Amino acid sequence: MKLGRNDPCHCGSGKKYKRCCMNSVSQQHAQVFDDAAAMLAMNPNMSIDDLNTALQHTVQDRNNQPHPDFCGVTPTQMANWLYAPFDQLHWVSVNTPDNLSASPVMRYLALILDEALAHEGAFKATSKGNLPAKLVKQASELLPEFSVAQYQRNISISEFAGSNEDKFNALHYTRVLAEISGIIYRRSGRYHVKKSAQKQYQELGIQAFFKPMLEAAISKYNWGYLDSFECDVDLRTFGVFMLWRIQAHHSVDQLVQEVMIAFPDVLTAFPADDYAPPEALLSGLIETRFIERFLQFWGFVTMDPRRFINGERIAITVQAQPLLEQTFQFTINV
Repeated sequence: MKLGRNDPCHCGSGKKYKRCCMNSVSQQHAQVFDDAAAMLAMNPNMSIDDLNTALQHTVQDRNNQPHPDFCGVTPTQMANWLYAPFDQLHWVSVNTPDNLSASPVMRYLALILDEALAHEGAFKATSKGNLPAKLVKQASELLPEFSVAQYQRNISISEFAGSNEDKFNALHYTRVLAEISGIIYRRSGRYHVKKSAQKQYQELGIQAFFKPMLEAAISKYNWGYLDSFECDVDLRTFGVFMLWRIQAHHSVDQLVQEVMIAFPDVLTAFPADDYAPPEALLSGLIETRFIERFLQFWGFVTMDPRRFINGERIAITVQAQPLLEQTFQFTINV
């Protein structure tokens, strides 16, 4: 039997279905119908045009009210974070830190640019199209200078070192971002730095490429590129929201809960599995794609990879690094 929107919800909460487990779009439609019915009840002679105008004002007012499911931001604010281009985001300023030496991505990019400029703007790629072994070695030697080094126990499985680019995820990620950003390109077996990028680098230093690389990472790069998860959930959509929340409390466990509450439909993208419920799969995606291969690659946070101590599961938290707050400054008051 199909539940009516005013029937008691089948989950046992005691609430009406439209106020509980009905999907979010249907809830919005139900609320509009309820508003229209209330307006017509108070003014039966209201014209369709007047009704539409009144409903538009009502919806606009509702969209500008803090929403508890969004941790207190309004639907209008959330819509901007979900859909606005990188350079049109509101309630958050994205800045270029003065010192980028703690960012693996930017240090690796500097190595690539320096190698090219030392050879008239280009250098030879490997037969597989990767960065040369000399550059890979130089990048690997930078690891002790990064905060993530405190958790690197086995260099053979490190994402921040490797004998070649194929085994060095953070460096490969950097090279891909540099190509997406239009800083470098490969042609005739060589990597070239664009003339305009060479000039920017010589005049402004590595800071010139921080925002273009960051925009590519947040808006253009496929976050699932380096993993083998079968479920394809585009976490980039929630990227700004997740940045705001992880900066607020540093808890990965809490972040996962907040994403599930704010965007419950994301769980429907995962298959039902007794051994790996949707909540666990979502947590794995956020931990891998957002925390490890975005925030850590950029030097924004570090995260202890241990999940159990003395047989007891520990809370998953991150240690925010100075670059995180220096880069993203939120002006949301909740």
